[in-house]
Amino acid sequence: MAGIVTYVKESFGELKNNVTWPSWAEAQSLTVLVAVFSIIFSLAIWGVDTVFSKVITAYFDLIK
Repeated sequence: MAGIVTYVKESFGELKNNVTWPSWAEAQSLTVLVAVFSIIFSLAIWGVDTVFSKVITAYFDLIK
C-alpha cells in the first residue's frame, strides 16, 4: 500500500513541477481545433459508411 501512496505523491509532484501546461487561450484554441477535426473525421467516416452500405445493398440486390 505504501508503494501506491508514494507513486501518487510522486505523480502529483511531477504534474505540479515538471509539466508545462498550456495557457488558457491556447487550451481553448486547441480544444476548438480538436472538435472541428473530430466533426470533419466523423462526417468522412459517415460518408464512406453510407457509400459502402449502398454498394453492398446494390450487390446483394444484383445477385438475388
